[in-house]
Amino acid sequence: MSAVSNIYPTAALQALDAAHHIHPFSDTKALNEEGSRIITHADGIWLTDSNGNRILDGMAGLWCVQVGHGREEIAEAVNKQMSELSYYNTFFKTSHPPAIALSEKLAELAPSHMNRVFYCSSGSEANDTVFRMVRHYWDQMGKPDKKVIIGRWNGYHGSTVAGTSLGGMKGMHEQGDLPVPGVRHIDQPYWYGEGEDMSPEEFGVHVARKLEEAIDQIGEDKVAAFIAEPIQGAGGVIIPPETYWPEMKRILDERDILFVADEVICGFGRLGKWFGSEFYGLEPDLMPIAKGLTSGYLPMGGVLVSDRVCEGLIDKGGDFNHGYTYSGHPVCAAAALANLEIMQREKLVERVADDIGPYLQNRWRALGDHPLVGEARMEGLMGALELVPKKGERKTKFADGGSAGTLCRDLSFQNGMVMRAVGDSMIISPPLVLSHDEADQLIAIASKTLDDTYAELKKDGKL
Repeated sequence: MSAVSNIYPTAALQALDAAHHIHPFSDTKALNEEGSRIITHADGIWLTDSNGNRILDGMAGLWCVQVGHGREEIAEAVNKQMSELSYYNTFFKTSHPPAIALSEKLAELAPSHMNRVFYCSSGSEANDTVFRMVRHYWDQMGKPDKKVIIGRWNGYHGSTVAGTSLGGMKGMHEQGDLPVPGVRHIDQPYWYGEGEDMSPEEFGVHVARKLEEAIDQIGEDKVAAFIAEPIQGAGGVIIPPETYWPEMKRILDERDILFVADEVICGFGRLGKWFGSEFYGLEPDLMPIAKGLTSGYLPMGGVLVSDRVCEGLIDKGGDFNHGYTYSGHPVCAAAALANLEIMQREKLVERVADDIGPYLQNRWRALGDHPLVGEARMEGLMGALELVPKKGERKTKFADGGSAGTLCRDLSFQNGMVMRAVGDSMIISPPLVLSHDEADQLIAIASKTLDDTYAELKKDGKL
C-alpha cells in the first residue's frame, strides 16, 4: 500500500485499519464496528477524506498545526536535512547544527530568563522530563525532601505514567493505578462548572488559594513544584477568571517551589503571544513544549529551562541521567526551524492578537445566544461552547453527561468541520492561518451544528 495515496476504497482501508491498528483514547471495538474516518489529504485549514469530503480542521490537527497543512517550505527543509544528516543522537558529547540552531532560536523566543532547552519527541515526554528534572534539581540544591508535585484536577499533561499522574483526569488514573506517589491535585479554575454562587472574580481568588492551602497542608519543605496549563486545553478550554493568575503569581512568588507552565497547547502563538505564560504575565521555572513547535509536521517536544533551574541542573555539575534516542533529532529540528521561520515571516502570533483572534472571538461569543449554549468563551484561537439543557441555569446539566457533546461532535463532522467534544463542551483550536472568510465558514458550520443538535435533543425529549 502506498504511504501517501488513497489507492483502495474506503471500506478496504477501514477493514485493514480495524484488523491491525489500535487507536489512542478510543473504544477500539466500537470504532471497528463503525469504521474509522480515513483522512487522505490536507491543505491550509482543510482536510479531505477518502470519500472526497472536504472538512474544516477546527482543531488544527490536535492543537498543533499552527501554519496550516501542506507548507512546502517545511517539506523542503526536511528533505534537505535528510539528505545531509538524517539522524544522529545527542548523547556521547555530540551535537549537530539543526539542534544548535533551534536551541538558539527558542532561547530568542522564550522569556528572557529561559536560555536552555532539553529535547524529546512529545508533550508527554516533556512532562516525564519535568518530573525527573524537578526532583533532580532539589536533590542538587541540597533539599532532597522536596518531592511532591501539585497539579490540578482535570489538567492534562500527557498520557505517559508521569504525564498522566501530573494531570488530573480521573478516567485516566483509573487505568494503571495512577497517580504515582508524590503527586497531589487541587481544584481547577472552572467557574462555569464549579463556581457555585460566586462571581468569576471571587471564584478566581478562592480557587487560587487552594494551592496555598495544599502547600501548607503538605509542608513547603516537601513540595517541589506546581504544574499547570495557562489555559486548560484538553480539559475543555478552561479559561481562568481574571483574578486567578495574579493571585497564583503572588502565592508562587512567596513560596520556595518551582512553577511549571505546561505550554504544549498554549505555546507558539495560540493565545496571541509566543507563550501562554507571557499572555498572563507569568514567570515559570520550566516550560514543557511540543505541538506548535513543528506545527505537527514531525514529532518533537522539549522543556525550556530557566536560569534558576540550570543552577542545579548544570552549574553544580554531574550527569542528569535522562534522555531519549530522538532528543534533538536533526530532521525534526529542521522542521521546527522552518515552521518558526514561517510564523515570524507571516507574523502569525501578532495576527492572532490583533486580527483573526478578535475577529473569530466576536463571532464565536455570539453563539452564546443560541438556546443550547450556556457559555461561549474564547481567548486567542482557543474556544469552547458549554451545551446546556436549560439556558441560564449553570447548575443544571444533561442527565446522561457527554451524550449531547458526542452528538454535536458527530453532527459537526457530518456538516464539514472537526469540532471536539469534552463532555458536553464543544471546543475548537483552528490553525493560526485561518482567514476571515474561513472564520465565517467555521461559525456558519458551528451554528448549523448547534441547530441540528438542538433539534435532535428536542426530538429525543432531552430538552
